[in-house]
Amino acid sequence: MPRFVARRVAPGSSLKNLTEAWRGKHPVFKQDQCIGCQRCFMGCPEGTIYQLGKKRFDVNLDYCKGCGICANECPVDDIEMVLEAGCEEPVASGGGKGSDAK
Repeated sequence: MPRFVARRVAPGSSLKNLTEAWRGKHPVFKQDQCIGCQRCFMGCPEGTIYQLGKKRFDVNLDYCKGCGICANECPVDDIEMVLEAGCEEPVASGGGKGSDAK
């Protein structure tokens, strides 16, 4: 019978697990209409959002996984999810199935 052996890691080693390399989108805080409700801060599953002032928030992009929960929770749409460089959506070249090209 196979035996499970737990891997031991040093405390704090999760700080080495940067997610910026595989994220497709990241949040950009516009800082225009924030009402200071802290929904983005409280809803972030990774705890990467931090408060700069009463109505100002930012994100630590080293650990943000780009899930978009913060933008979804914002009641005033003050957070925009932006594509990472190199993750641009392909442009339709026309002539393919379902296109209007003739």
